[in-house]
Amino acid sequence: MSIHVGIGGWTYEPWRGTFYPPKHPQKRELEYAGQHLTGIEINGTYYGSQKPESFANWAAAVPDGFRFSVKASRFCTNRKILAEGAASIEKFLNQGLTRLGDRLGPIHWQFMATKKFERDDFAGFLDLLPDSQDGLPLRHAIEVRHESFRDSAFIDLLRERNMAVVFADSDEFPRIDEQTADFTYARLQRSQEDVAIGYDARALDHWAKRAREWATGDRDVYIFFIAGAKVRNPAAAQALIARLA
Repeated sequence: MSIHVGIGGWTYEPWRGTFYPPKHPQKRELEYAGQHLTGIEINGTYYGSQKPESFANWAAAVPDGFRFSVKASRFCTNRKILAEGAASIEKFLNQGLTRLGDRLGPIHWQFMATKKFERDDFAGFLDLLPDSQDGLPLRHAIEVRHESFRDSAFIDLLRERNMAVVFADSDEFPRIDEQTADFTYARLQRSQEDVAIGYDARALDHWAKRAREWATGDRDVYIFFIAGAKVRNPAAAQALIARLA
């Protein structure tokens, strides 16, 4: 089984001295994160394009087996008619993210909480997402945040295309626990600042068990500790990795 556990991004000032050692060079933070985690969700791509050289440098900074997920541009998902987003999707996919090579994990498509499920429009959007880019296979993880997506029609659309619905462990958004692809993508958002490793032992044991269940049948699993008490997320990820070792 292949289970990748990590955090969102790697640049965050409160991690300096808590996750990163004191006085650790900032330009080597990703290298350090790559040595202690097995995945990172790149979030900067949601706000703007990156240079191809940046993706290549990020890939070179982490070891074999490490995976990045890449968050899709907000200009692809934050629109009234999703099926009209072909140009934005093409621009996002052509910015050079395939320079990550075998370090590239799923593309993470996140929708606003105000976006409701409209079957035909959503199907049209999903049909714009390619199976490959520059000869590199692509996987797509779809994160929705409106209750209208608790619909079997939505689940069917993803299963037909081998796209994963993101499991978001949060009180704010729908918690859709369905396997719709040959991989699982989970975002855990309940870390607590008064717990040194973000989650108590019982909670971490639970997520280790779930991770193994998700991995049944050679399914790849991507788990990211996001939001909550962000300062504790690297510790939570490392504690889960230790339980899975």
